Amino acid sequence: MDQFPDECHSLLREPKAMRFRFIEEHCGEFPTARLCHVMDVSSRGLRAFRSRPASNRQRSDMVVLAHIKEQSRLSLGSYGRPRMTEELKELGLNVGHRRVA
Repeated sequence: MDQFPDECHSLLREPKAMRFRFIEEHCGEFPTARLCHVMDVSSRGLRAFRSRPASNRQRSDMVVLAHIKEQSRLSLGSYGRPRMTEELKELGLNVGHRRVA
């Protein structure tokens, strides 16, 4: 197990979706079956994750993230979380500080 990246060990406490994403990112480096075993998920669950469409929240998060990146670019990276939240609210996006973080 020492051959796996250090981030692998803390991921075991994360939700399955995070572990599936980790497997997707590292499947070229290690066998998928081995990654599934180490991450304590089933290969069947991984296949279901791959074929599952993005949820409404995930799609909404992608829109918010695109706006955050654009506002960050326009502000030359000077906006913090509170100011970014206010900018997004001015654009009509109802988001809180925690979601922006």
